[in-house]
Amino acid sequence: MIANNDRHCSRLSAVKQVSAVFALGCALAACGKKEEAAPAAPEQAAPSASAPAANAGNAVSAKVSALSVEQLREAARKAYAENRLYAPAEDNAVEYYLALREKAPADAVASSALTDLLPMTVIATEQSIGREDFSEAQRLSALIERADPQHPAMARLKAAIASAQQAVTKRAEQEKLTAEDQARKQAELEKQRLAQQQQQQQQAAQQLAAQQAAERQAATRAAEQRAAEQRAAEQRPAPTAAAPERPAPAPTAPSAPAAAASDLRAVSTPAPRYPPDALRAGTSGEVQVEFTVGTDGSVTAARVVRANPPRVFDREAVNAVRKWRFQPVPAPVTTRRTIGFNPGG
Repeated sequence: MIANNDRHCSRLSAVKQVSAVFALGCALAACGKKEEAAPAAPEQAAPSASAPAANAGNAVSAKVSALSVEQLREAARKAYAENRLYAPAEDNAVEYYLALREKAPADAVASSALTDLLPMTVIATEQSIGREDFSEAQRLSALIERADPQHPAMARLKAAIASAQQAVTKRAEQEKLTAEDQARKQAELEKQRLAQQQQQQQQAAQQLAAQQAAERQAATRAAEQRAAEQRAAEQRPAPTAAAPERPAPAPTAPSAPAAAASDLRAVSTPAPRYPPDALRAGTSGEVQVEFTVGTDGSVTAARVVRANPPRVFDREAVNAVRKWRFQPVPAPVTTRRTIGFNPGG
């Protein structure tokens, strides 16, 4: 009886050992099938469409962010003057003004400059996408997103970058370009980018120069008009007996604007607010504003004709003029006034 039990236990042990070996073999076979069924990893993953959003926090390089407020202000001014508006990386006006705005949020010059530069940066991003230079497109779109996360062009630019990357990836798979072809294509892209950016920045600089020249001409005409008005005012007290000797000049055209401007009688002309940043820096200047006074005495239009320095006091000068009030006039009168800003009062 004991021998039978021993044999039975031996058979059970053998069966258990065979079952364990069989289970181990099945497990190994299953693992082998899983490895065979697993798809081969792609050689290169397609770039993510959200790359610009992920890079928005790094749009401004550490080198630029390390500069002080005064260094950023000087570097931005120099880059703007030398037409390095958004390129090259780490040495362009957009990056400098972004870093300046983050370190000095109240700096009106930085905010105004970024407003002027963003449309040009959007165009440059679209051109980079067109030439399939996605690294530059992502860098520029990251600058735009850093400057204005709600910019209306952001969604379109991200979608365009993702779509173009997918198209390039698909075409590359079809054409199977060699490493030499890729290097040559990249060199051509770099050449096109540099040439296109240089041309665009030069055109932007020419437009700015033309705008400044027009403002100087307008300022010259305004000075001549003021001189004429002053001469006319000096001649008014002349004896009336001399009037019959000169009947012809009375109906001449230049006297009409002066007479119309002289009809204006100010009721309320509140002084403009001094920009805090300019006040702290001790910056002075003046802004010449052209505006139209309606028949009810309110200012119906106001625009900056000349400003020195530019874009520092413009907004406050225009806001103040819009609040001015005059006595009612028979017909609308357009005139110009120069508003001075002096930190010493």
